[in-house]
Amino acid sequence: MTGRSKVAAWLVVGSISAAASIVGWAPVLAADSTAGAIAAAQQVGNPANDTCLTCHGNPSFAAPGADGKLSALYVIKDKFGNSVHGKLLCTQCHIDITDVPQKAGEKHQGAMARAAWRLDIPNICGACHTAERAQYATSVHGTAVLNNKNPAAAVCSDCHTTHAIANPTTDAAKLSITQNCGTCHAENLKTYTDTYHGKVNTLGYAYTAKCYDCHGNHNILKVNDPHSTTYPANRVKTCQKCHVNATAGFATFEPHGTPHDFARYPIIWLASKCLLLMVSAMLAFFWTHAALWFYREFKEHAQRKLQTYIKAAELSDAKFKGKYYERFPLVWRAAHLIFAVSLMVMVLTGMSVLYAETSWASAVMHWLGGPKVEAVIHRTFAVVFVTVFVIQLAYFVGYLIRNRGTFEWFGPNSLFPRAQDVGDMLAMFRWFFGMGPRPVFDRWTYWQKFDFWAPFSVVIIVIICGVMLWSPTVTAAFLPGWVFNVATIFHGEGALLAVLFLFTVHFFNNHFRPDKFPLEVVMFTGAMPLEQFKQEHRVEYNRLLAAGELEKYLVDAPSRPMSVGATILGFTLLGIGLLLLAFVLSGMFGIGS
Repeated sequence: MTGRSKVAAWLVVGSISAAASIVGWAPVLAADSTAGAIAAAQQVGNPANDTCLTCHGNPSFAAPGADGKLSALYVIKDKFGNSVHGKLLCTQCHIDITDVPQKAGEKHQGAMARAAWRLDIPNICGACHTAERAQYATSVHGTAVLNNKNPAAAVCSDCHTTHAIANPTTDAAKLSITQNCGTCHAENLKTYTDTYHGKVNTLGYAYTAKCYDCHGNHNILKVNDPHSTTYPANRVKTCQKCHVNATAGFATFEPHGTPHDFARYPIIWLASKCLLLMVSAMLAFFWTHAALWFYREFKEHAQRKLQTYIKAAELSDAKFKGKYYERFPLVWRAAHLIFAVSLMVMVLTGMSVLYAETSWASAVMHWLGGPKVEAVIHRTFAVVFVTVFVIQLAYFVGYLIRNRGTFEWFGPNSLFPRAQDVGDMLAMFRWFFGMGPRPVFDRWTYWQKFDFWAPFSVVIIVIICGVMLWSPTVTAAFLPGWVFNVATIFHGEGALLAVLFLFTVHFFNNHFRPDKFPLEVVMFTGAMPLEQFKQEHRVEYNRLLAAGELEKYLVDAPSRPMSVGATILGFTLLGIGLLLLAFVLSGMFGIGS
């Protein structure tokens, strides 16, 4: 073999050997690389703090405090390691600890003199955060701590926490700081969480105003300090940070106005109590009415003294057999359906804010995409609701104008209350107590008129208040700021009244009483069996029959697809309504908070 051939052979053998070595070592190198990555991922915080965590990383580690009681000294390694201070040494803040492990008899300064230790916290934090320390020194908190030596006043760790300090620009930190304000200012936090700003924060979203957005943060001053951001002369500028078109009237809104303090907020107190009285009286009457009705009707069914409908043979003319009476034209049914769907969407979105502290509200808000999306949905369906409402109102006004010469304002076909309704109601109560026969009714019963006028009146109030809240700067241009507090009460509590009335009283009157259970579909099909019509509206039946006008209202029975569809739609709306009622009741009674 020539010298050139030998060199070539050595190169081939060397290449093969090198390749084999690389292949053989690859798993080892890969394993080492993976292990290094895992180790790096598992390393949280500064390794130099592991000595401290030998004791303080023990969940049961505690020591006697200044009051002689055991004080927990446990530090969660991951929380501290992942905090903004995670890479710092413990002793950079705990400057009184000079030996680790501590010498016999040596204790943390806070265990012996917690007050002195707290008073020095701003100085310790200020070693790094010099600008914040300078602002704090001029604040109401800083003056109390640094000048007046009051250890009960707020220091850095009261707002930012101790070992789990987060970046204050994150939503989690903003929400946490807001809650921490309530540690000292509990009542103010409570009244804040009752506002829209606070409701959004409670739901876990940080884009609305929080305590420090209005009051300031490190340089916070007393409200009566002329330099305070919440001083009356400075409030417009403060509000304009978010509400750029805010006016002087806008700034008179009471952000902590509560209906529980008559001395400070008499108008808000009166508005709340008047509405509460109206709601209580209305619901008490109709819930009692429903309970008595159910008892009497159920009792007569049990005794087989009442038949649900008049038999067909009892009709005056055999040709009417199998016929239906058209009670509601298509336009009425369409309006009713739009009202029902719109109302339910508004209840879901609105009550999710009103009862923001409940678990279901948080889940609904997340499902909807957050409060901003919720607000768009709520207002969209409010516009739909109001549009149909206005069209219906315009139709009624037009009808009255066209028939002003012949329309009987208090006649049998009018929805306006009349003296006969009072007599019918008294007769109904006599029947409830077994003191008289079951009364007979005309086209509209007294409870149907109330079903119409009560929500009608409440809806007008809710709509007006909703528009005012939707356009705050326009409203504030003409009205004082406390109007927003009152409008908020009437909008929320008025809607609550409508929900409780419609999903309890209205559902009972039309679906859940023994004669109707489990579902009445006349509002979906538009027609009811003539036998049922004679049973429920005998006065109108007799009048139409005597006048020879009954036949023009008679129609064939709804088709099977129509009946099945109406039944499915009815049960669906009932189910949704009852689910919403359960949500609302859980919010009212604090269930799931």
